[in-house]
Amino acid sequence: MSVRQSLLAILAQGPCYGHQLRHEFDRRTGSVWPLNVGQIYNTLERLERDGFVQRGAADAQGHVYWEITAAGADDVDRWLLSPVARGASTRDELAIKISVAVTLPGTDAATVIERQREESEARLRRLRGLRADRDDADAEGLAHSFVTDSLIFAAEAELRWLDHVSARLTRRPQHALALELDSERPKRGRPARIASAVLI
Repeated sequence: MSVRQSLLAILAQGPCYGHQLRHEFDRRTGSVWPLNVGQIYNTLERLERDGFVQRGAADAQGHVYWEITAAGADDVDRWLLSPVARGASTRDELAIKISVAVTLPGTDAATVIERQREESEARLRRLRGLRADRDDADAEGLAHSFVTDSLIFAAEAELRWLDHVSARLTRRPQHALALELDSERPKRGRPARIASAVLI
């Protein structure tokens, strides 16, 4: 959704062709989440189907320019003014991996966590180096720094979470964590829904 809305917001500045949109997206996000041209054109076709953009004229080089519609401009305004709601249902590969590791008999969960910690620390060092190399004196540099800062804060939070998990594991005897396979056969059909907790 953020790619779709970001491309639409860029088009609110003026007509663009596909490669130009990719370049403009990269300028605003520091190329952290590179887009391929196929993804951009698929997104543009969906936006056209939904009435948010329309194809304009092609230039002498054959670039087809896409233009935002009034409905598209309204959608951009709604997106920019709506807070991002982070869903509780998003799967976090690291949280799943460690949760499974601590329940597997014979698995050294502390080693799994330590290896992840080493990788997370290395990533944080790379991000801090990237941040130090960026000049945020202009709008493009400032936009890059916001993205990089967000990634740095997330990496720092991941390390704090790994410390939290390690501390909790040291207080638990290893045998209390192992989960053997459940001998009771699960019933067929969908599992009962669990009410989602509100995350603060």
